Amino acid sequence: MRYVHSLPASASFTDAGLAGYIFGPLNDPNVEICYIDVAQGHDTFQVSRKITRIYYVLSGSGYFTIAGQRYDVATGSVVEVPPRTEYSYSGTMRLIVFMSPRWFAGNDTATKWNPDVPLNVRFEPGNGFTWQSRFLGFRIFGKSPFNAFVRINQRLFDSLPSSFIGFRPIRLYGAFLNKLVRLKGDRAQGLGTCFFRNRPTLELIRRLVDRKKQGEAVRVAVLGCSAGAEVYSIAWTIKTARPDLKFHLQAVDISRDVVELAKGGVYPLRATADSSKLSDPALLERMSSAEVEQVFDREGDVVKVKHWIKEGIDWHVGDVGDPGIVEGFGTQDIVVANNFLCHMNPGPAERSLRNIAHLVRPQGHLFVAGIDLDVRTKVARELGWKPAEELLEEIHSGDKWLRQLWPGHYAGLEPLDKHKPDWKLRYAAAFQLSEATQATAQKELNSVRQEAVGRGVS
Repeated sequence: MRYVHSLPASASFTDAGLAGYIFGPLNDPNVEICYIDVAQGHDTFQVSRKITRIYYVLSGSGYFTIAGQRYDVATGSVVEVPPRTEYSYSGTMRLIVFMSPRWFAGNDTATKWNPDVPLNVRFEPGNGFTWQSRFLGFRIFGKSPFNAFVRINQRLFDSLPSSFIGFRPIRLYGAFLNKLVRLKGDRAQGLGTCFFRNRPTLELIRRLVDRKKQGEAVRVAVLGCSAGAEVYSIAWTIKTARPDLKFHLQAVDISRDVVELAKGGVYPLRATADSSKLSDPALLERMSSAEVEQVFDREGDVVKVKHWIKEGIDWHVGDVGDPGIVEGFGTQDIVVANNFLCHMNPGPAERSLRNIAHLVRPQGHLFVAGIDLDVRTKVARELGWKPAEELLEEIHSGDKWLRQLWPGHYAGLEPLDKHKPDWKLRYAAAFQLSEATQATAQKELNSVRQEAVGRGVS
């Protein structure tokens, strides 16, 4: 168990006038500690439902506005903000904040803009604060009309036949709605998944490893491994296709509790008083009965991953935004980073994606589904990634959950549109990275490290 926690090298979240760095995850599930570098202030006033926040001013000065009253602060000040109290802060300062319980999606409600955060910062292109975001923050009696609007539209799209959604006017309207949702949606990590979630992805991985010579090593990293369903699906696919290969897989997630669950490989299919809260009968919904028997030993309503599948897998707690992840794991033949970057805001997601690319060896492959397509397309184009055209369309449409979320959820996957001139780059979820692209990525990594050193972040 780790007792010393370092500040991450990249921001865990950013707002118009600040950047935050979350320590941990801590072993205490009831506490979260965050370092905040404040340039102008928090962009909004907000009210917390349940979390008590205690701020300590490390350096600089400014003021907090709590329940309509101003409190000046300077180095050494401590500020306590209880739940259900409107507050914001302004100034140029560095803060440590202690939160109890830990932050969770839906806890904070923005009430109004902070006028001390200048408009040229609040609406700066690329930081996510535009006229749309201001419009989407509008509320009537504490309720958001936009949320009702999205629910109605989602029900409409769910009722339309898939062939009708393919019509260009419908597609364009859906894309517009999804863009608004991506601005508005409260992003939070989700643990829902299942084994064999995207079969075309597994088939492409099988084809890639099948090109290996007899007895060669195959190195795979699965980032954001969650409860382990994707890890074991990939391990089973490779080991059944090529049992002669020397298999080594690194599995990483930021949550220690989830990593421990995944490492155990034990999954209750029905919730009981003493079972894991992650019990989920949908875990096996995409597997045949024969595949269930091959992958698991079953004891009543509990399934356990077979020992031979678990061999060769190393489990880690880590932040994929940390540049040090490359030194820790080394380069890999295949890196899988599916279905967690979508839960980040665009800025942190882009930084994490660029960092993840450093793990891929030259001529290796990166799989990255479940991400904002604008972010992925931008990074792939700038770094010169080559889209894997084999099974491209099948992989794009291979996860029905992501398809069903569009357009009314920020993680929804837009339908493939071949009218776009860059459609292969945009819709590919697998890329091959050449030596040239990795050289470019290495330059970026060195720049990030130098910036981190300049901030005093280790």
